[in-house]
Amino acid sequence: MADYDYDVLVIGAGPGGYVAAIRASQLGLKTACVESRETLGGTCLNVGCIPSKAMLHASEFYNDAANGMMAKLGIKLGAVELDMDALHGQRRDAVKQLTGGIAFLFKKNKVDWLKGHARFTGTDTVDVAGTIYRAKNIIIATGSSVTPLPGVEIDEQTIVSSTGALEFATVPEHLVVIGGGVIGLELGSVWKRLGAKVTCVEYLDQILPGFDGEVRKESLKIFKKQGIEFKLSTKVTGVAVDGGTASVTVEPASGGAAEVIAASHVLVSIGRRPNTDGLNLAAAGIAPNKRGQIEIDHRFQTGVQGIWAIGDVVPGPMLAHKAEDEGVAVAENIAGHTGIVNHDVIPSVVYTWPEIAGVGLTEEVARERGEVKVGKFPMLANSRAKTNHEPDGFVKVIADATSDRVLGVWVIASVGGSMIAQAAQAMEFGATSEDIAYTCHAHPTHAEALKEAAMGVTGKAIHI
Repeated sequence: MADYDYDVLVIGAGPGGYVAAIRASQLGLKTACVESRETLGGTCLNVGCIPSKAMLHASEFYNDAANGMMAKLGIKLGAVELDMDALHGQRRDAVKQLTGGIAFLFKKNKVDWLKGHARFTGTDTVDVAGTIYRAKNIIIATGSSVTPLPGVEIDEQTIVSSTGALEFATVPEHLVVIGGGVIGLELGSVWKRLGAKVTCVEYLDQILPGFDGEVRKESLKIFKKQGIEFKLSTKVTGVAVDGGTASVTVEPASGGAAEVIAASHVLVSIGRRPNTDGLNLAAAGIAPNKRGQIEIDHRFQTGVQGIWAIGDVVPGPMLAHKAEDEGVAVAENIAGHTGIVNHDVIPSVVYTWPEIAGVGLTEEVARERGEVKVGKFPMLANSRAKTNHEPDGFVKVIADATSDRVLGVWVIASVGGSMIAQAAQAMEFGATSEDIAYTCHAHPTHAEALKEAAMGVTGKAIHI
């Protein structure tokens, strides 16, 4: 048989795939990355994490200007207008710069970009746009796509996925969001701030499944105060579109009388599923599990020698930063080094206002595993939050009652996504609550709330 074309061939150029390709090349391995999009970066950079943050950031400015917050700070404006072309333009520009940046990094690191869809033809060969490539190692990093709602057809006009929700030409009159998870809340909050009526329908009795219970309840209160309407413990049984208007039929999750909600637009955001269709995994001897995921060992290797998998196609949280870390680790494992990801310390962030973030165990799970101590500090008592007129939220530190080791940290704060990094690093090093409590924090900063919450674990908080 002919020699290998590549030491490493990565399928997918999302956060996991492009990082794996770059790291593999840095380690001296001849590397290629297969990607069918016209631009690199996968869902995250093109239609996910990055463009949604551009919209969130812009909508926050608009909200502050239009609803009097800036006036309260002494900044008086005339009539505030929304320029949708400029709003979308700045989003697209951010995407263009960042995806272009990855293309530059591929060239810099001598990673070949193979354009097209990859399909396995054997355990070490794939077909890309009619050409067969053979590689010593193949990394599957194909990401995930929107989970469809049975019987509901997404047209990306009236009924949209997260992709279509970024492209509305005008502000929706009434946006119904199906799903109270991260994506639905982020995009729902964007359009609420820009003037839409927003109704969120969630099958469970609380929003943000998987988050700390107290955080879920407090977040719901904050979103309601911001004007988002919620229908919890409610299931969607159908969506019909007539003349550009949608009728969403709902009923109690436990059963009961149906209700119809009239909406100008509907966002389906009930989760994501692994992208494995079309890969012809059978030819490689791989069978996905019942959830459509590819099972791996602790080194990210599948059951087939030389085939690896990372990111959204494997079990675990579907998060870009988790995929990135796995991309580095799998490349290092292939190169003979030791690549490790601590999956117990993967932070999660909801980029609403305020931001909601967590790392480690929820209080509920921690208490199921043993005795714990909890410290909590309100942002209302934090000097920087008070000065910035950002009173909502709190910081919560959960520690083992015996060892004092930090098991979980949860934050609701305007900069919660940045604050959680300190908590994750502390937990990675096995910190106790006392370690955080006795680390000097600059004043005045939001991060002091984490210090105070850590002090509160042992009853030492000062400012409450």
